[in-house]
Amino acid sequence: MNKKILGLMLAMILGTSALAGCGKTEEAKEAEVKTEETKTEEKVENTDGELPKLIFIAGDMSNESQVFASKMFTEHAEEYGFEVSTLDGRGDPQIQAQVVGNAVAQGADVICVNPNDASGIVPSLEAAKKAGVIVGVYGSEIMSDTPEKARDFYVTQDDIQGGKLAIEAILEKYPSGCNVVEVEGQAGHDAAIKRHTGFTENLDGTGLNLLASMAPTQWATAEALSITEDMIVKYGDEIDAIFCHWDNGATGCIEALKAANMEDVVVIGIDGCQAGYNQVKAGDQYATISIDADKLVRRCMEVARKAINGEEYSAENLIAFDMITQNNIDEFPVPEW
Repeated sequence: MNKKILGLMLAMILGTSALAGCGKTEEAKEAEVKTEETKTEEKVENTDGELPKLIFIAGDMSNESQVFASKMFTEHAEEYGFEVSTLDGRGDPQIQAQVVGNAVAQGADVICVNPNDASGIVPSLEAAKKAGVIVGVYGSEIMSDTPEKARDFYVTQDDIQGGKLAIEAILEKYPSGCNVVEVEGQAGHDAAIKRHTGFTENLDGTGLNLLASMAPTQWATAEALSITEDMIVKYGDEIDAIFCHWDNGATGCIEALKAANMEDVVVIGIDGCQAGYNQVKAGDQYATISIDADKLVRRCMEVARKAINGEEYSAENLIAFDMITQNNIDEFPVPEW
């Protein structure tokens, strides 16, 4: 049975199985760049002379980080020798599972997926891999006891490090410690889980007192604003700092703080996008922990090309963050997204 037929079958049945793995937990490991060498089980060959097809499956194309990633995949297509297209997971785990099947049906040789749900996506990726597709995970990792059954490689930022850097940034402002609240990233997202872990598991001995943590259902500015409003109602002037898992969420935190006349609260975000960059520049945000999204895309395509060629490649790829504050912001280019 060829990939297209399998893909059509997957697209019909995976919607109901997409959430089967939801609710699983996994102890987050200390992140290091690893070099687990592996080879594809079966080298992908195109006998018709066409370029291999790489499909980027975005988590949600209403998220500007996903739009930028899609743009970079397209811009680097010729350099790495791929025909590239993008499909949209629309911020919904079930829809994204169906989209994985659609990608297989469209004849994808490689898919690079940014999962909306780190465990819920596993069954659809396992099915795609069984259909002969090389499966890469972008900007995240999946949650599975046997991830190698569902993906060939992943490329992501070092999210454990991201949580640790948030502590360092707060301590720069409050070296003796202070009261902190945490606005987490999208519930169930691997990046959010690891950022939370890197933050909460390294608080001992810092003097930082975590008053509360809360996760939104989406990476949505409005939800971050609402969560911050709730925390302000509960804790008020006790709050000295906020760690928000993403810069556009920090925008909502800042708005809520200004409405409550609490403009001296330190806000730390992650992404290094235009919003975070501008908020740091303006002094509304103390630091943005910056991701080089173009570097993530390039590594994905580099590893995918090696997999296509049947060469050895690293299955686990972690990219370090940069810390941007007002002290060094002029050393970094204005982000495109």
